[in-house]
Amino acid sequence: MNLFAKKSIHSLLVQADPSEKSLKRTLGSWALVSLGIGAIIGAGLFVRTAAAAADHAGPAVTIGFIVAAVGCALAGLCYAEFASMIPIAGSAYTYTYATVGEFFAWIIGWDLILEYGVGAATVGIAWSEYFNNLLVNVLHVSAIPYQWCHSPFQTSIDGVNGIINLPALFIIGVLSLLLIRGTQESAMVNNIIVITKVSIVILIIICGWGFINSANHTPYIPAATTYIDPNGISHAFGGITGILGAAGVVFFAFIGFDAVSTAAQEAKNPSRDMPIGILGSLVVCTVLYLLFSHVLTGLGTTEDFRTTGREASVAFVINKYMPGFEWLGSLVTVAILAGFSSVILVMLLGQSRVFYSMSNDGLLPKLFSEVHPKYKTPWKSNQVLFLIAGAFAAFIPGDIVGEMTSIGTLFAFILVCIGVIILRKKEPNMPRAFKTPWVPFVPILGAIVCLAMIYGLGWTNWLRLLAWLAIGLIIYFTYSVKHSHLNNSK
Repeated sequence: MNLFAKKSIHSLLVQADPSEKSLKRTLGSWALVSLGIGAIIGAGLFVRTAAAAADHAGPAVTIGFIVAAVGCALAGLCYAEFASMIPIAGSAYTYTYATVGEFFAWIIGWDLILEYGVGAATVGIAWSEYFNNLLVNVLHVSAIPYQWCHSPFQTSIDGVNGIINLPALFIIGVLSLLLIRGTQESAMVNNIIVITKVSIVILIIICGWGFINSANHTPYIPAATTYIDPNGISHAFGGITGILGAAGVVFFAFIGFDAVSTAAQEAKNPSRDMPIGILGSLVVCTVLYLLFSHVLTGLGTTEDFRTTGREASVAFVINKYMPGFEWLGSLVTVAILAGFSSVILVMLLGQSRVFYSMSNDGLLPKLFSEVHPKYKTPWKSNQVLFLIAGAFAAFIPGDIVGEMTSIGTLFAFILVCIGVIILRKKEPNMPRAFKTPWVPFVPILGAIVCLAMIYGLGWTNWLRLLAWLAIGLIIYFTYSVKHSHLNNSK
């Protein structure tokens, strides 16, 4: 048994489709910036901003966005080097297997479940919140009763206990069925959704700026205290720890920027275009995020985001504090629902393909790589993923699954940063279309910033991450090691 057995680049090329081996370098720097903006702006901004303000930082959530952006930029530069070293398109799992070895590939593959699978559940819960807002404020019909759109670990202000989040389970089920049928978004539809998401953010900033109440921004950085939410979970609020906690929460809003680094093989000039694509998209999105969060926290109070304004927060503050702009609240609700559906679909698609790769390597059972005879999709993998993501969406509160997604992805980024340093020592002559600048300073700083955000998320999330990794290690040492194709071929 060799825990650090590596897949050869040659074997990856043999397994790759012809389309993957013939990728053309057609993307310039601005095309990569556009790709990054489309991938980054999603559910996190419209949901996690209010949660971070309520639980951790108040209006200082804007500073949390800056910290999260710095961590993403540093990790993204390391991520780009990894992507450029393997001459095929692939996930972090694939190129980690080829460069660092099976054990670390498993850890990253297992972590990707938190990023994609649990991330899909997080967005599903957000979809449920805005769907209820659509029913009440747009269609003017009765909302779904609290107990049928919340987890059993949640209690309403009126004392009603949740049972199951049926809308979140429903949307994940519908999109899982679409993936089994092989539904694929067209470029035109995807571009429309991207333009819509960016337009909504800009509209809210422009229209909401004149309604900002300066009292809501005083003090901008609240004094350090402890806040206990309605579910009995304590959070470090205010001060530096509160800002770090907010950064860890809103980090979810930046997930997706790695789509830029995975396009390294299609960049015209990777050494120039990749930094511009990664940093450029992060700068644009960070500016929009700062302005958006400044407006949101200026419109609503921290107490709003802790109570009735916690769910569907953007539509809530528009309808309550921006008289005459009810149309914007309705537009936001409908457009966000469409955007959320797109994000869930992409996350479920990505997760099923990671399962597919891990199964082909023998690290997961064969059923995860079985392709439907008619639709040519990993349909059994999609079914299992529906059970996993659906269970999280139906029975776990959105705050918990959102923070699990963030901490799991942060941990994977730390491994990527460390991996760049290790490979510079072990494989200094390996061809790299893009090199992370100032190694080891940039990777070390990236790991430190990501670790600081993990620290800010608090001990409850540390325990959840450790428990998740423990489950993964049990599966690896009881099943994956014995069935690994690479280890058993030697």
